Amino acid sequence: GNAPPGVDPEAFSWFQTVDTDHSGFISVKELKQALVNNNWSSFNDDTCLLMINMFDKTRSGRIDVYGFSALLRFIQQWRSLFQQYDRDQSGSISFSELQQAFSQMGYNLSPQFSQLLLARYSQRSPNPSIQLDRFIHICMQLQSLTDAFREKDTALQGSVRLSYEDFLAMVVTRML
Repeated sequence: GNAPPGVDPEAFSWFQTVDTDHSGFISVKELKQALVNNNWSSFNDDTCLLMINMFDKTRSGRIDVYGFSALLRFIQQWRSLFQQYDRDQSGSISFSELQQAFSQMGYNLSPQFSQLLLARYSQRSPNPSIQLDRFIHICMQLQSLTDAFREKDTALQGSVRLSYEDFLAMVVTRML
């Protein structure tokens, strides 16, 4: 068949391939099987769930062809950004590249915090680095939590005073 209006024909073709159960929807499991990092590893389950939830307008835990098409555009934009920050073209982002990426995106984060993210989201190795899926995951969460922080930091001072429960509510409501 032909792609529905507003859906890229290539995305439609890929959707039909990825929709292995022919339900007309893509599940987290199907999405994970369709997406790979630069080193050919599958995307992480948490990142796939995060992206499904972002494009799932019906809150059913899956996306239709329109959501899938939008998701592919979203991933392509992130892939392009990732490749800009992967200065040595290694296919992953090192600590120094991550620091530069955060700085260029407008985040004023300490090297210690970047190291914490690297330790949390990279695979264990002598030279830890971040794959595309984890880069997307980190950036989405940073943006979401930054938005939540800015709602409280109305004077844009970079610090807020809030109760523990307010902090928890802020984090829980922003966890995608």
